[in-house]
Amino acid sequence: MKAHKETWSIAFPMMLSNLTVPLLGIVDTAVMGHLPDAQYLGGVALGAMIFTFIFWGFGFLRMSTTGITAQALGTGDHEELRAILGRSVLLALILTIPLLLLQWPILWLALFLLEGSMPVEALAAEYFEIRIWAVPAVLLRYVLFGWFLGMQNTRAILYITLLINSLNIVLDLILVIGLKMTVAGVAWATVIAEYIGLLFSMGLLLSVLRAHPGRWVWDRIMAVAALSRMLLINQQIFVRTLLLMFAFAFFTAQSAKFGDVILAANSVLKNFLMLISFGLDSFAHAAETLVGKAVGNRDRARFLRYIKVTGIWSVVGALLYTVVFLLFGSLIVSGLTDIPDVRESANQYLPWLWLAPLVGVWSYWLDGIFIGATQGRAMRDTMLFATLVYLLVWYIAQPLGNHGLWFALLFFLGIRGVAMGVAFVLLDRRQKFIPA
Repeated sequence: MKAHKETWSIAFPMMLSNLTVPLLGIVDTAVMGHLPDAQYLGGVALGAMIFTFIFWGFGFLRMSTTGITAQALGTGDHEELRAILGRSVLLALILTIPLLLLQWPILWLALFLLEGSMPVEALAAEYFEIRIWAVPAVLLRYVLFGWFLGMQNTRAILYITLLINSLNIVLDLILVIGLKMTVAGVAWATVIAEYIGLLFSMGLLLSVLRAHPGRWVWDRIMAVAALSRMLLINQQIFVRTLLLMFAFAFFTAQSAKFGDVILAANSVLKNFLMLISFGLDSFAHAAETLVGKAVGNRDRARFLRYIKVTGIWSVVGALLYTVVFLLFGSLIVSGLTDIPDVRESANQYLPWLWLAPLVGVWSYWLDGIFIGATQGRAMRDTMLFATLVYLLVWYIAQPLGNHGLWFALLFFLGIRGVAMGVAFVLLDRRQKFIPA
């Protein structure tokens, strides 16, 4: 019973935190959508897409910090908790340097690949050149989120997310609607909100550190073995994330070959995958910190118990999503688009999304376990295997058209879960998690 309570005490705040993310996107869209020209909306959408790829790619900062911190929490080593935070902050600050120095080549390459109209690209560039200065705050927030999650303090993450997104919404209204700043207003709203959120995060951090007294030891922060381990885990998770980004970018690129209607319909249906992540990611986050803590204190019984409990709730969540999509899928599609052809096409392929939660739940859950156990190599290798299988399956399934494309994507999600399951069994037999 205690394990169930611990799981929900972590998962529930993360669910609430996740739900604020689409709300911000809706407000950004609504604010831009009420301006006199659709080019403003396109410019913000294009610019935001660039940052989505950048920040998604650097998500390893959050994931690696969570696993290592949770393990240190399990050992009760408060000095190591500070050392992990110091190493991760140092890495985040170092990574901001090339992003800021190379901002213009990054922008040029992104616009070259995305191919918007000249007016839209100009507005996207204006948005990018302002929002890029939020990068230090965002990467540091990733580190703090990872550290707070590893410390099992998901309420801090919820409070920070609520503050940043609420501020962003208010500033959107003030700068865009009130001061008529259009695209620049949306970008500055994000930058200001991120830095205020960072200051608030630092206040919460000091409170947590006081509850876990210890010293900052520079030699431990710069310990070669610990730095090498952190960099290796980050590199492995980074490659895994790039492969995941490629898989979904490939799906979009193949969708475009079927014409504008199919592309739009598939884009609508991809929102269902985003909805799935709101809930299932929350249980994966619970697995990250609970499993990591068990690994840290070498408690195999608790390790297995947390795996079982987070797995049960992940499957329950997947079943609920399937029921909701079966009953209300068409209604959700109607809420996302009012274009008849797109709506009809999306409903035609909707049955694939009925299956998606049950097929994808295993990879979500096992991701959490592997992050908590800092098994980055297994995450990378299984993702590489699943991506190669995905491309092969799509090559075979091409005659089925868009149905074949959705089959390939679900096969990718499923085979990744299977591969990670096999990897888990092999690693456990070799006692790579906790000795039996």
